[in-house]
Amino acid sequence: MSDVVVIGAGVAGLACAVRLAQGGADPLVLEARPRVGGRIRTFRPADGGPALELGAQIVHGDRNPAHTVLGPQPAAPRPEAGYVVAGRVTRPMAVLARGGHPPWLLEARLAGCTAQAGREPSVGAWLAACGATPAEVATAREWVRQTWAADPDRLSATEVAAAVRHDPGGRGEFTVPGGLDLLPARLAEGLRVRTSSPVRRIEAAEGGTGVRLLTEDGELTADRVVVAVPPAVVARGLLSIDGLGPDKSDAARTLAPGDGFCAVVTLDRNAPETASVFDADGVGGFTSCRRGRPEVLVVAKDAAAACVREAAVSPAHLGALLAVALPWTTGAELIGVETADWSADPCSAGAFCAPGPGAARAAREWARPLDGRMYFAGEATATGRALPWLQGAYAEGRRAAEEILEAGKQ
Repeated sequence: MSDVVVIGAGVAGLACAVRLAQGGADPLVLEARPRVGGRIRTFRPADGGPALELGAQIVHGDRNPAHTVLGPQPAAPRPEAGYVVAGRVTRPMAVLARGGHPPWLLEARLAGCTAQAGREPSVGAWLAACGATPAEVATAREWVRQTWAADPDRLSATEVAAAVRHDPGGRGEFTVPGGLDLLPARLAEGLRVRTSSPVRRIEAAEGGTGVRLLTEDGELTADRVVVAVPPAVVARGLLSIDGLGPDKSDAARTLAPGDGFCAVVTLDRNAPETASVFDADGVGGFTSCRRGRPEVLVVAKDAAAACVREAAVSPAHLGALLAVALPWTTGAELIGVETADWSADPCSAGAFCAPGPGAARAAREWARPLDGRMYFAGEATATGRALPWLQGAYAEGRRAAEEILEAGKQ
């Protein structure tokens, strides 16, 4: 019997287990995937070229816990930036600033939004009333989709603003040159972690104390369990929890992650420049390349994820999509394609949870411990209170561990 079993070896689950071990507990981490890291997935070219990220992309903030775990990381490079408009033209990103309302400035202004007279405007409504031109609003709407993996009309402006204001990660954007998967690997060091060990059911142990977990390899018991998998995994019935109750079941359904699809496309020629291109038409997400390298990275969310997913099944369609953003790829042969379809992944069911209607309330409900035996963590429990990215997942894992350690003192 283990003190605590943590289900899920993403950043939240591993951060939880690390804190539990520091507090004297003996956690066991069970992970359904054959690897740790959750929605962190790093692609490494066969020739030893620079790592590319097929999941979480960057380290947000100079106070992000990644700096504590891995040491100070370098600032993200600033490549030549452009954007696609009208499906055929790549323009310098600076052109977007000429009207005075570029999407990144509108996003920064959104952080000051607060509820007035009980009204909770959507991000879409806020953008429509911000004073920008229709073209600027349309571009900003797609920018928001790619930032939050959700349609602006289904995002709460006040909760997005609160998440940005209250996030403890600090300023700036940083990379992990060796690959972001070094973070979960470092967190997992010294822990008992079993990969390829999906848990299918959690129920009360006989005698009313502790919990029993049913896995594909049998069953085991523990004093307490931490559920650090996305709520959507529970909502889809891939993990059953006895006694969950209607409120938590509703919360699991509400905390549905947005669509996300990433691809690394290897071509038969090297990029002549280092560039990042934003598709304002909502088709390609962000496409980037590095000078002297044959790989192109595509990161798409919400509706653009569906477009890239469809294109990825056909070399001709994928090549055409790349050529719009990066004209130098025109006529190039596709040597290889590595994809990460996060919505099709049963262990994630999508990208991450954004603060849509009722999401902040659902996050609080999902985070609430159940019967003193079941605890909940993950980026979804940060929804509406902090940014639902790496730092949010880490903080929520630590929060669940502190709850368990405190309960052990009573």
